[in-house]
Amino acid sequence: MRKGANIEEPTFRVTRARAAACKPSVGSEAPKGQGQDRLLRKNPKRSVLDEKNNNTRVSSAQNKRRAVLKDVTNICCDNNSYKNCIIPAKITKKTTKITKKNPIKPQQVSAQTQSTAVDHIDLDKSVIHQKGTHIAERENTNRIGKRVGSQLQSFSKKGRNNINEKTIIATKVDFTDIDSDEKDPLMCSMYAHEIYNNLRASELIHRPHSNFMETMQRDVTQSMRGVLVDWLVEVSEEYKLVPDTLYLTVYLIDSFLSQQYIERQKLQLLGITCMLIASKYEEMCAPSIEEFCFITDNTYTKSEVVNMEGQVLNKLNFQFSAPTTKTFVRRFLRAAPASNQSPSLELEFLANYLAELTLIDYNFLVFVPSNVAASVVFLARWMLDQSRHPWNDTLEHYTSYKPSDLKNTVLALHVLRSSDISSPLNAIRSKYMQDKFKCVASLPSPQVPETLF
Repeated sequence: MRKGANIEEPTFRVTRARAAACKPSVGSEAPKGQGQDRLLRKNPKRSVLDEKNNNTRVSSAQNKRRAVLKDVTNICCDNNSYKNCIIPAKITKKTTKITKKNPIKPQQVSAQTQSTAVDHIDLDKSVIHQKGTHIAERENTNRIGKRVGSQLQSFSKKGRNNINEKTIIATKVDFTDIDSDEKDPLMCSMYAHEIYNNLRASELIHRPHSNFMETMQRDVTQSMRGVLVDWLVEVSEEYKLVPDTLYLTVYLIDSFLSQQYIERQKLQLLGITCMLIASKYEEMCAPSIEEFCFITDNTYTKSEVVNMEGQVLNKLNFQFSAPTTKTFVRRFLRAAPASNQSPSLELEFLANYLAELTLIDYNFLVFVPSNVAASVVFLARWMLDQSRHPWNDTLEHYTSYKPSDLKNTVLALHVLRSSDISSPLNAIRSKYMQDKFKCVASLPSPQVPETLF
């Protein structure tokens, strides 16, 4: 600061706008309008704030105008009283316009105040009416709520009674819960019931025709089919295939023969092709195409097997997940605990032996796989122990079959087992004559009385 200057240093920050406002003008004073324009140009932030304030005023005025719209959705009046709320707002706007343009005389003012007073009275009446309607609606809702609450309580009592009746009925049936063991994750005990319900529905959808020999096939007979299945049992033993592969093979053969005519020269080709497909589906290490060609003594080439495989896959639309008799036998055997005189392992081998016998007989296509599986368990329990009834509440619960539902299948199965001793198709009998299967094929087959059903 220069010497001799009596100007004190300001205690606040001097901005350009303040400096311009405090600076004395040189020459003549500018007009007020020009000075205001200069200030607005020098302080653009102020102008922006003023514009924002003006915009907020305009928007607030617009928001207020929306209250007089007739399509307001937040009005809950049952009558047309909302019109009384809209009309006075319009009248006040008109009166304000009139006061600006033409002054009103005192007589007109008194008349106007009377009209506005009448309007206010109407508004008060409408508000009172709205409050009355809301109070009445609230009372009605309270009455309805009390009535509904009493009905719900009565319904809940009825529901509890029904549940108690169902539990009493359920407890009357004495069956063993075979899905109570949740320690073994491979048993899928939590989902077993739903899984087998879906399988019961699936066996009806994916099912070969039971009369394709009479309707579709003209060159292939029932005995030829039996010879083919008997030979496939030997092939499965030769390659040590799992039983599910054999059952799926027979299912694929019957499904293809139900839809496609085939000559007898290609019947064996169809058999090894279906076993190849089933091996790919069920086995961890499926035999190769060359091995299946070799077991037919090279009667068919690799290209013929591949072509037949394509025909089978296309004809069946790649549907291989149908349940077989083996699927249900495995489940029903868990529900059939054997007595002390008959070990469960022997019961399992005998049931599997009877189930594989049904693969050879074409007439068993009339029965669904679950019915055949239940009949197999029924007859196997009777063959091992004739001192008690072969059926119980647990089997009836898990198979959904009563003894009367199994009568025809059990009698047909008993005839098949009795004729197996003299049948030339002895692959299954010789298989279950081995010691590893407890020689169950040599067990006697007692007569099945009709009193069991």
